[in-house]
Amino acid sequence: MTLISFLSITIAVFALVATFAVRTGFRAEFVQTVLGANPHTTIYSSLYINDRGDRSALIPDYEEKVNRIASIEGVDHVVPVISSRLLISSGPNNTGVELFGLSIENIRKIPLINQPVSFFGDLENLNSGIAIGNGVARNLGVRIGDSIRLISPDGVKTAFGVSPRINSYQVVYIFEVGRYDIDSTRVYLPFAEAQKFLNREGYADELAVFVNDPESVEALEPKIIEMAGDGFFAWSWKDSSRSILRALRMEDNLMFIVMSILVLVASFNIVSGLIMLVKNKSSSIGILRSVGLTRGSIMRIFFIFGALIGTTGTIAGVIFGCLFAIYIDPIFTFVNYLAGGDVWDPSVRFLSNVPAKIEFVDVLSAVILSLVLTYGVTLIPASRAAKMYPGEAIRYE
Repeated sequence: MTLISFLSITIAVFALVATFAVRTGFRAEFVQTVLGANPHTTIYSSLYINDRGDRSALIPDYEEKVNRIASIEGVDHVVPVISSRLLISSGPNNTGVELFGLSIENIRKIPLINQPVSFFGDLENLNSGIAIGNGVARNLGVRIGDSIRLISPDGVKTAFGVSPRINSYQVVYIFEVGRYDIDSTRVYLPFAEAQKFLNREGYADELAVFVNDPESVEALEPKIIEMAGDGFFAWSWKDSSRSILRALRMEDNLMFIVMSILVLVASFNIVSGLIMLVKNKSSSIGILRSVGLTRGSIMRIFFIFGALIGTTGTIAGVIFGCLFAIYIDPIFTFVNYLAGGDVWDPSVRFLSNVPAKIEFVDVLSAVILSLVLTYGVTLIPASRAAKMYPGEAIRYE
């Protein structure tokens, strides 16, 4: 019973620590990829009537606004961006992509594009070609040096309507940031070339703002919008990821409750073991009580015994949980091999690998929860042993 109680606590705490590590790692990985490849907040213009009488949301005086917003305390830098959803093709293959037009200098400021998980080619050659994600390259079947075609519906206006604009570009840089929805949809062109290709000369589609503390970007948004002027609004990384962040918080609470129940169930193995021990040792308890041992002493004996099981089981569970988090990649590789693949599908989860991150607060929470529950339930059989009357305990001895 002691061994079963010890293993139950160990497995429960192991599951608790491993769950916390994966949960924390998933959020950290998600936030890192979002902030590493996207602006912290983006400034857009509301629709207005331009000089030609057309409805437009382009930003004409973007350089002035960039300088004004960059002067705000807490803002690191501001980047004008050309963006559009286009069709890209190579031979018989084609796919939809999200085009971003930035200068090489500004692309270098995007951490996961400048220093991705893996890459081919040289970003410095972007002025003579195009940069694409490895998922895009895989869908098109292209490599460095191959030519691709960008197709924009906003092309040349003719007497028969608008003719799509098609330009060919050489692939000079292929990047992989480790997030499926970025690697499989994103391409980059030089800012001036993107303006020319999309008929945006003298305009920007949006202003990408990067701040010193991304977690508090919402506090800076009112000042940023004020500097941008009337008719502008902001959309931060928290807005674009709000549903996922809310789901992660909800999952945190639910998993904590479920894992707490698991630890509580494991703790009751200690109760059952100690109750059996009290039953078997009733005559010994009676003899000790009859020679003067106090109820408090009896209670402390059984409490220390149960607490020792809970403490050692908790320590073992923490060790195994931390080892699981540290070696999670080879473990999942082995599990994936045994299952024949598809255990972790990046196209569904948007992450290439299973993330895990050990936080001291998470481990401390698991330890406190386990010790409080195991110590608490240990009081039940310990108090029962202390209340045993010596006469009743040794009557039939």
